[in-house]
Amino acid sequence: MTAIVGMAMGKRDVPTELPSKEATTASFLLPGLAGKFGGGNSPTTSLGVTTTPESSSIVSRFYKTTWAIIGGLQTRAEQWRSKLTRDTDLVAKCIQTRAVQWRSKMTRDKDLVSKFICALYKQYLAVHFTYMEINMDAKTGASLKLTILNASGRIWTMVAGGGASVVYSDTNCALGDSSEVVGSSELAGKPGAGDDSPTSSPVVTTTTESSTASLFSKTTRAIIWGLQTKAVQGMMDFDYVCGREQPSVACMVYPMSPGDSKQNFYWGHKEVLVPIYKSMADAMAAFPDVDVLISFASLRSAYDSTLECLEFKQIRTIAIIAEGIPENYTRKLIKEADKKNVTIIGPATVGGVKPGCFRIGNTGGMLDNILHSKLYRPGNVAYVSRSGGMSNELNNMISQTTNGVYEGVAIGGDRYPCSTFMDHLLRYQASHEVGMLVLLGEVGGTEEYQVCEAIKSGVLTKPIVAWCIGACADMFPTDVQFGHAGASAGASEETASAKNKALAEAGAEVPTSFDELGEKIGEVYRKLVIAGTIVPKAELPPPPVPMDYNWARELGLIRKPASFMTSICDERGQELLYAGIPITEVFKQDLGIGGVLSLLWFQRRLPPYACKFLEMCLMITADHGPAVSGAHNTIVCARAGKDLVSSLVSGLLTIGDRFGGALDGAAAQFTEAFDSGLIANDFVNKAKKEGVLIMGIGHRVKSLNNPDMRVVVISEYAKEHFPCTPLLDYAREVEQITTKKKPNLILNVDGCIALCFVDLLRHSGFFTKDEAENIIKTGSLNGLFVLGRSIGFIGHFLDQKRLKQGLYRHPWDDISYVLPEINQ
Repeated sequence: MTAIVGMAMGKRDVPTELPSKEATTASFLLPGLAGKFGGGNSPTTSLGVTTTPESSSIVSRFYKTTWAIIGGLQTRAEQWRSKLTRDTDLVAKCIQTRAVQWRSKMTRDKDLVSKFICALYKQYLAVHFTYMEINMDAKTGASLKLTILNASGRIWTMVAGGGASVVYSDTNCALGDSSEVVGSSELAGKPGAGDDSPTSSPVVTTTTESSTASLFSKTTRAIIWGLQTKAVQGMMDFDYVCGREQPSVACMVYPMSPGDSKQNFYWGHKEVLVPIYKSMADAMAAFPDVDVLISFASLRSAYDSTLECLEFKQIRTIAIIAEGIPENYTRKLIKEADKKNVTIIGPATVGGVKPGCFRIGNTGGMLDNILHSKLYRPGNVAYVSRSGGMSNELNNMISQTTNGVYEGVAIGGDRYPCSTFMDHLLRYQASHEVGMLVLLGEVGGTEEYQVCEAIKSGVLTKPIVAWCIGACADMFPTDVQFGHAGASAGASEETASAKNKALAEAGAEVPTSFDELGEKIGEVYRKLVIAGTIVPKAELPPPPVPMDYNWARELGLIRKPASFMTSICDERGQELLYAGIPITEVFKQDLGIGGVLSLLWFQRRLPPYACKFLEMCLMITADHGPAVSGAHNTIVCARAGKDLVSSLVSGLLTIGDRFGGALDGAAAQFTEAFDSGLIANDFVNKAKKEGVLIMGIGHRVKSLNNPDMRVVVISEYAKEHFPCTPLLDYAREVEQITTKKKPNLILNVDGCIALCFVDLLRHSGFFTKDEAENIIKTGSLNGLFVLGRSIGFIGHFLDQKRLKQGLYRHPWDDISYVLPEINQ
């Protein structure tokens, strides 16, 4: 009645505690029940059920679908929530009540459903689930799959690729460590759900023109679905090294693009433009010679985009890279492709390669691997594999033991690949260029038995070396679900051992392990060379291809002066660094704004009193009312409807020697006088004689009788906390002289901050004299005023918007119109 979906279970000791909320979801499929629940009477429609333990309840979700993978359907499912308890009778009552409330059509089946959920719940409490999948990227279907085989073991593998993870497990078990293997992990796409249906169609015993026609040639051109620029560049590099006259990529299709455009790629040493179309119809019309489509569409859009592609008669081959496409969708694609005589490679595949002619996407890896595996020219060995990652290993293996690959295809790891082993082996059998065949199958499915029958019946006559990975599954007491959706033996004949034995009995050359596969391929190849069946050709060196700059730099082969240099911040690692200090440490040590300024402006951690001084400067210079020129400009712009940035910039542009920008000038002027030994009176007289203003002296409003409390606060703090303040004392002596002339010629806030800062730089012990002078010259002091006053300017902007002030127009009575008298 039921079939476990998307998981494997292994009998263990009954847990002493209820499952935690981190426990994996149990997913079941009830074939044929959906019609009773209002889902129609279609035999292909089922009721999916998932049961998930949460913090205090167990949630059952029901959804009508033919898609066995749960994924995002949970959000659209009918949810029942029951109290998490070992009292299954209580759970049953809750479920029955909920069934009555759900839908009237379901009430007559409430007993059946409640019994099923209770049985599922009991099963959940009685076993540990041994297969878990963590979906990391819903857009691409990328996931991390974990299979627990032996909780008490000590060996754990983490491998990129479904086939590779199986090979690693096989090797560990072959070395006698089956009892020590904890499990395997695979970083790849999301596996499809299991199924009790047959995994293969009847064996094909006759050949047709369509089944034996070559898929790719040196003139094959393709349309790429999706903005996969790295894959496109890889294909074009492959084309160039193969000596093709034009790139195999005709154009790209990306429905999410704002409109048709072009993207530049390298073709050898020069750049070419590849069109990008928003519509597939436009792409097909623009390139009627294209007969291949390579789809990088996500699992959610791959089905619809493939159906759309099948409507164009010019397309003869489609490669679907995405993993996680629902299996019923895949079977529909198979039927549609058969009707239109189109070959589909995939889904869940890296693709395939025909050396010297055509490459699908990223097949074969990077260019250095292409050259190492000699994929730039054809050999005489053709292979077909389930695994995309292991197809790269076959490329390498065959290139080392034979004259190379003629063609290789990875059909994909799903239970229902759109093209089968036999589809491609029949093509290889019909090709005069192919001298021998290689088959790399895996545990799960029965498709390899078709190959056995074809060998026995004489349909396949060329020598074939075959091996099925996953033999380690025999060493475990329960069925093992490996990374590929189809890599699980549902019956004894689906085990890798049984299929290897059948292949050997049928007449295929079968090694004793995967480690010996390369040796067996080389052995068969040498016999064919001796017999004259295969005649090796003279090796031709490939044309040189410029190495990609980023790759060359990563390998350390080139160096180039950087366009920018920075020494204050680094965002490239796991954590943002301010002058080498992690951002978390900035908060842990409570460095504050002053501490951040010390790191980013001065590349060192200043003492707390210095950081406090920086913060005081920002607070004091934050604002000085709406009448000053900077605030006035900001307000006028804000009332004119300008945005925040424009209004802020208009205010900042008024900062200069006359308004706010006197800090640098005051520091330089007073420092020069003090260092030259001028006494205060001589300094004032010298400035008067030269006709220059003394920066930092004078205020329009404040005077001796109306002192600026900002200056008082800053000077008192400096006198109390700084080691010494010689420049501040010198400025006070100058002030005593200037105020005798006018009471408003006092030391203003700009001068006070500037001279206190110079005292800090010179006498804190954290800067050399040269460093202190350089900081003054680079405008760092004015930076304090700009940063502080920006706070006030933004405040004025927000205030005007909050008050909803209209456009400002200066009143006429505040303007003195003085026009020249010109005789007419």
